[in-house]
Amino acid sequence: MPSPLFKTKSIASILKEENGELKKSLGATSLILLGIGAIIGAGIFSLTGIAAAENAGPAVTISFMIAGLGCAFAGLCYAEFASMLPIAGSAYTYSYATLGEFIAWIIGWDLILEYAVGAATVAISWSRYLSKLLEKLGVENIPYQWMMSPFETIKINGAEVHGIVNIPAIFITCLMSLVLIRGMSGSAKLNSVIVALKITVVIAFIVLGWSYMDPANHADYIPANTGAFEHFGWTGVMTGAAVVFFSFIGFDAVSTAAQEAKNPQRDMPIGILGSLIICTILYVLFSYVMTGLENYQLFKGEAAPVALAIAATPYAFFQELIIIAILAGYTSVIMVLLMGQSRVFFSMSKDGLVPAIFSEVHPKYQTPWKSNILFAVLVSLFAGLVPVSVVGEMTSIGTLFAFVLVCVGVLVLRKKQPDAPRAFRTPWVPFVPIMGIIICFYLMYALPFDTWVRLIVWMAIGIAIYFLYSRHHSKINKEQQL
Repeated sequence: MPSPLFKTKSIASILKEENGELKKSLGATSLILLGIGAIIGAGIFSLTGIAAAENAGPAVTISFMIAGLGCAFAGLCYAEFASMLPIAGSAYTYSYATLGEFIAWIIGWDLILEYAVGAATVAISWSRYLSKLLEKLGVENIPYQWMMSPFETIKINGAEVHGIVNIPAIFITCLMSLVLIRGMSGSAKLNSVIVALKITVVIAFIVLGWSYMDPANHADYIPANTGAFEHFGWTGVMTGAAVVFFSFIGFDAVSTAAQEAKNPQRDMPIGILGSLIICTILYVLFSYVMTGLENYQLFKGEAAPVALAIAATPYAFFQELIIIAILAGYTSVIMVLLMGQSRVFFSMSKDGLVPAIFSEVHPKYQTPWKSNILFAVLVSLFAGLVPVSVVGEMTSIGTLFAFVLVCVGVLVLRKKQPDAPRAFRTPWVPFVPIMGIIICFYLMYALPFDTWVRLIVWMAIGIAIYFLYSRHHSKINKEQQL
């Protein structure tokens, strides 16, 4: 008999647990829009300039292709699992079916970190862009001290302003949590409106800017390496891929909504891969136009590179629309990350690894409302009191780690259960999952060392909780002891 640490849940038992607790309201189109809502945030508007100026030059377009390719390999693996196991929980549930309870706990704990840090980071940035919008609208006496954490200070007209608490970040976190509690149908409708707005702005930038590109800006497409690994040349392009990877974070959150899909076996692969393909195409075109409008070197240290690029066209008024699109993009990203987090916690609670209260479903809205409330409070505290610099690249490394385990899971399940029904099969196995593992590991390697330290500390805390609480309350462990 296998150790309870690595005992897996059968696919049949996992599917049997799906008893209609969560309302099925999402079709293929809603899932694609959910994915686009999670993927297209402010990353496209800010990281493009950073990666171009510091790492890849105009070849940042290739960096986006490489990052998108890594996500595509992982996405194909996600699609197979999502069609086999249309259950809330995403990579956590997939790991439970293939790698065992302990690895499932590790990945679940990792996903909690990914979604919590991601939602808090985006909420803090949402607050900052709100202040920029108020400034452009001519609002006077903006209370900056109520838009920053107590550990942050800024200078306004020569005077130093100390933060007290970031009220807008708390507000948007709580608002999106309330939208989620009311149900996925309403959440999906709101997300659809936001997605329409930000895609319109992205396409408008591409179309309007295309005629004003200067071919000279693309002449030195892959600048020569400066002698440092990450600065230009092909190594710079690869490092740029790790930088812009943050722009793709969120497509995996689609898989956490599998239990709320109307026809998950058909619609989940469409939602995951469709949203990823659309966003990759938009990212490549967007970065190509941006680096064509201005020389990539001018983006160095520029907080708003898109605004700088727009200044090279007659459409300077577009700057305000970009800020509005960023705010809209951030809003949908926050909502989808909070949704993903609550669904993972819901699944962990049903398995007994965290208290049962968090798998209780609202009698009217059929949503895991207590999980939503828990994370509304925790993420709000984090967003309101912690500076954004602390969270850094934690979201990226957590996501990449999840992608690696999902790719490994496909290899394991193809070996252990080759004849299990699969509505969607990952093509070219083992090539696709192995390439997903290699690319995601490389992107993890390209992240700063302190990011690895924070991940290790978080995992150490999670392992302690597992051995002190979770394994003693695990349903699968109790069943084995009977």
